[in-house]
Amino acid sequence: MSTIEFEKKTKELIDGLKSVCANHGLGNDGNEFKIITQVFLYKFLNDKFVYEIKKLDEDIAKADNWEEALKAKSQEEYEFLMVQLDESTARISPNHFISSLFERQNEPNFAQIFDDTLLDIAKENSDLFSVLTNGGEKVVLFENISKYVTDNRDEFCRALVNKLTGFSFEHIFHEKFDFYATIFEYLIKDYNTNSGGKYAEYFTPHAVAKIMARCLVHGEVSNVKCYDPSAGSGALLMNLAHQIGPDRCTIYSQDISQKSSNLLRLNLILNDLVHSIPNIVQGNTISNPYHLSRGTTTFDYIVSNPPFKLDFSDYRDDLDVDANNERFFAGIPNVPKKKKESMAIYLLFIQHIMHSLSATGKAAIVVPTGFITAQSGIDKKIREKLVKEKMLAGVVSMPSNIFATTGTNVSILFIDKENKEDVVLVDASGLGTKVKVDDKNQKTVLSPEEEDRIIETFNKKEAVDDFSVVVSYEEIEAKNYSLSAGQYFEIKIEYVDITKGEFNSAISLYQKRLNSMFDESRALEKSISGNLKSLNYE
Repeated sequence: MSTIEFEKKTKELIDGLKSVCANHGLGNDGNEFKIITQVFLYKFLNDKFVYEIKKLDEDIAKADNWEEALKAKSQEEYEFLMVQLDESTARISPNHFISSLFERQNEPNFAQIFDDTLLDIAKENSDLFSVLTNGGEKVVLFENISKYVTDNRDEFCRALVNKLTGFSFEHIFHEKFDFYATIFEYLIKDYNTNSGGKYAEYFTPHAVAKIMARCLVHGEVSNVKCYDPSAGSGALLMNLAHQIGPDRCTIYSQDISQKSSNLLRLNLILNDLVHSIPNIVQGNTISNPYHLSRGTTTFDYIVSNPPFKLDFSDYRDDLDVDANNERFFAGIPNVPKKKKESMAIYLLFIQHIMHSLSATGKAAIVVPTGFITAQSGIDKKIREKLVKEKMLAGVVSMPSNIFATTGTNVSILFIDKENKEDVVLVDASGLGTKVKVDDKNQKTVLSPEEEDRIIETFNKKEAVDDFSVVVSYEEIEAKNYSLSAGQYFEIKIEYVDITKGEFNSAISLYQKRLNSMFDESRALEKSISGNLKSLNYE
């Protein structure tokens, strides 16, 4: 079966699971995503276990019935196989296989059997696969699935299991990032919008994530720590890890949303980054920075698309204490009188990121384009520090509507503590093609060639007319710390050589046009004056 066919089969599986939910009254329900993602994950882990076991034992791989061959192993032989399994593979007992559930589906209380199976797998693999909360509690892999259905729970669970038996993932575990990124986006596409359970995350477009990763990472690096303090479902981290290599980096993250953290866990599992799951934390980064408080104080690479307008009024005053002075060096934004106005929480995230970088650290942050030119306040103080301490790599100003869900113009701010020389500023606002998303929204889509143009220009530090400039820190300071490429573009006046006769002819033509306009103006003045005189003011 080809990759295209596997992708088709996988999407059919996802659609089938959604159909089961819809048929049992859970279509567009706030809990639907939990069922879909957890059942899909169970399928994925089950097939990964089978795949790894067959690699370890030739007899099982060749057997007509691999499950019977595995069950035939003695307890000692079975335990030896478990010890040899890669740590990223979930340990699953034979009675927890999908095939075992399929055989038991007609037993009484099958919903309980199904739920217990998932809960047992979660408990058995808790240490490696659990997401942490700020308070140190573990959020395990699975929970009771049938509880979300009011009636016919056995029938519901049978329908789910029957959808899992059509094909196996065994033959696609060798696939790389691009394949799984497509599958992951398809899996969560209905749950990654404001309408999907009031989920506030703006899914970062692939173009933005790709540009951030490829402009951050140059050459081969290894044994590095990567961090996102507002990770969402992990699009930025996955692109960064893919650029570095999953086996050469460790992922750290924090996000206030439990939903985001669970989706990120799924993303890590799909992309062979299981070893990083213990570093995924659900909690408030600004008020309770988990990794900073646990001694993991600095990171080699940081990526972030922070929230621009999240309300932080409940804990704003708690941040204004001595312990946070160093982290929030430029200050803490005031809460506006009307909460619908901008909350400027992204300014806290930028400062947090700068504080969290290692001595040679690099970061890429999505910011409102207004940040790069603001002439006062916290915005400017942050830019001043970046320039004065020579830790700025550059800025890429993106096209409008690069995010379909928000009309805010955005730029990507690149920080590099090792860049002590020139800074590159790219104005990519004129690139892209407008595409209609729905009746209300449209987005700008960059072509692969346009993405590559931005990346190559930035990495080579090239100056291109009306597209990019390369400036010194001194020049930026002279421009009042503006990071807008357009303010550094040269104003070019093109001269055209003409003869004296051509000049006189042009001047004569302009004079005739001007006299004609004067005549028209006088006629209009006379007409208006006559009309005014005819008016009766009494």
